[in-house]
Amino acid sequence: MHYVDLDPDHEAVDFGCGRQTYHHHDGTDFGIADRVSMKRGVPVLAAASGTVLRVRDGVVDRMIADQTQRADVDHIGCGNGVVIDHGSGWQTQYCHLRNGSIAVQRGNKAEKGRVLGMVGSSGLASFPHVHFAVRYLGKVVDPFVGITDVPGCHVSRHPLWGQSPDYTPTGLIRAGFAPKPPAQTELWQGEFSASKADLSSLPALVFWVHVFGVLKGDKEHFTLIAPNERVMVDKEKPMMKRNKSWVSYVGKGNTIDHPLYKGSWRGIYQLRRGERTLINLERIFLVE
Repeated sequence: MHYVDLDPDHEAVDFGCGRQTYHHHDGTDFGIADRVSMKRGVPVLAAASGTVLRVRDGVVDRMIADQTQRADVDHIGCGNGVVIDHGSGWQTQYCHLRNGSIAVQRGNKAEKGRVLGMVGSSGLASFPHVHFAVRYLGKVVDPFVGITDVPGCHVSRHPLWGQSPDYTPTGLIRAGFAPKPPAQTELWQGEFSASKADLSSLPALVFWVHVFGVLKGDKEHFTLIAPNERVMVDKEKPMMKRNKSWVSYVGKGNTIDHPLYKGSWRGIYQLRRGERTLINLERIFLVE
């Protein structure tokens, strides 16, 4: 979801010269779809062998939505976390782990791949994720770049990953249908995951997408198709600004004069950047 800010003194930029970061962000955020996935359990593994230096647990999982809530956790921004010392000046830090999930103690030897805890949303977290930070002699190192004293994204790269993850500055988090326009906080909670509903319980049928890393000028195209193959919505619109996390939707109301049809509804979504299609998906929803 977010990368290290490689130019913290000027405009925030990630290693791919994109904007999927923010000022002074000192780690890589690996997000998961929602708190339903979080409750099922997504393990966080030690990136390399070392000794557990610090541990904190007992911080509640919540999602920070405003400045008041942010002030409540300013002193424990990492939330539940683990710091591992790998020797020779190298350390890694793992933040926002799920409350009660920490599986190591200070002084433990942690082999590479050992489960440290579970992905959570503790501390200064607005969505469920693990914030993974690497430091060498106390200085932040972007694992996609390696050690460098040169700011910005136009640098020689010597990645630290055993197998480097793909650079994905724009992508899908989730998509589906809802009986109303969804709020982003509801989607992070895992709501609106049903694939069918009774007609009598639907005031409307809304096809939604939750994506990350959209840029100004990107174009999104929605198509909503009724069970009789009638196209109810065919809409394209440009993005007016960039957003690190974006919710968009179209829909049809269920009224006496214009009722919804029973059967399988189809929602189709594309996100394009110039000539490239970045996201192309289809979802089906059964109205009974």
